Amino acid sequence: MSASLAIDDERLAQERRSDYDVTNTVRVSSTRHVCAAAKRLFESQFPAESFDSVWIAFHDFDRLYRGRDPEYHAVDTSYHDIQHTLDVTLALARLIVGHERSVDERERLGADRARFALVAALFHDAGYLRHRESDRDAVNGAVFTTSHVSRSGAYLERYLPRIGLGSFADIASRVVHFTGYEIPINDIELEDPRDTTIGHLLGTADLLAQMADRCYLEKCRDRLYPEFVLGEVAVNLDATGSHAIYQSGRDLLQKTIGFYQKSAQARLEVDFDRAYRFMEAVFIDTQNPYLSFVRKNIMFLEKIKREADWSVLRRRPPCVMPDPNGEARVMTLAMRRLREISDVERENSRRLRALDPDRFTETRQPV
Repeated sequence: MSASLAIDDERLAQERRSDYDVTNTVRVSSTRHVCAAAKRLFESQFPAESFDSVWIAFHDFDRLYRGRDPEYHAVDTSYHDIQHTLDVTLALARLIVGHERSVDERERLGADRARFALVAALFHDAGYLRHRESDRDAVNGAVFTTSHVSRSGAYLERYLPRIGLGSFADIASRVVHFTGYEIPINDIELEDPRDTTIGHLLGTADLLAQMADRCYLEKCRDRLYPEFVLGEVAVNLDATGSHAIYQSGRDLLQKTIGFYQKSAQARLEVDFDRAYRFMEAVFIDTQNPYLSFVRKNIMFLEKIKREADWSVLRRRPPCVMPDPNGEARVMTLAMRRLREISDVERENSRRLRALDPDRFTETRQPV
């Protein structure tokens, strides 16, 4: 694969395989394939620099996510699976090369920061993984949805010194927060503008890779929604009762257009300073394929909503996690959690009726 690519968007949209990148040339379900592609991109920009630390990180990532690390369970989140992380890492590798080719020398990241950025991408969602001891009470990694970025940052702080990138440990947590919503982007402070640039590139890669996925819509409905249920994002439960943010996977999809228009676009255009434009230096003589696929997905979703035909969403993408029943397991856990919330609601209603029966007496209108 050349470091500079030209592609036919319409042909590619028809032929693209579900576990391949936007060019349909890199199998993003394979750690080996993505590592090789990232290595070629890195060496095209830094031919005299070593890729060894990043190669080790790819090896350690695969070992960690497949459950071969004695301290952690394998990845068990079906949306934030192995393919998602590899897809993000490949997108970031391209953005890094495009950035280095597009800016003045004093603004370039250089090889050290490029290595750090790639490792940060590989572990930007490590916070979803359950530690075998300290997370024994967690039924699934999705319960860490609202805290996974901080957990990922803490993991990176411990990990980076092991591969010779310890000088970046003190900024790792802040950089990885560009991929999440725990801290407002404007509140993330980094002394060196180049480190902020890494954050912009990483956040951009995270958004583009998932929204340009060939099966993005099906994955939101069937995989992201159950994760949101387990992470208490879909339904908030407090002293006043339950409050559904997303009633179902379809409801989440219906609100995805609003998310794209109000949040994702604002991040890409403003918060991340249009970092997606650096793809232009990698994909020559064509439009940015990531943006093209994002727009195709959103336009297709708008068409589905307009015609109210949800049956067209019938792709069954591979779920890249070690447990072959992992996707079904997440769904089962989410359904169980929804039943628990319903039971709590009914019990609260019963108690209120017992305390103040007159208030809850039904008033029947005469027929």
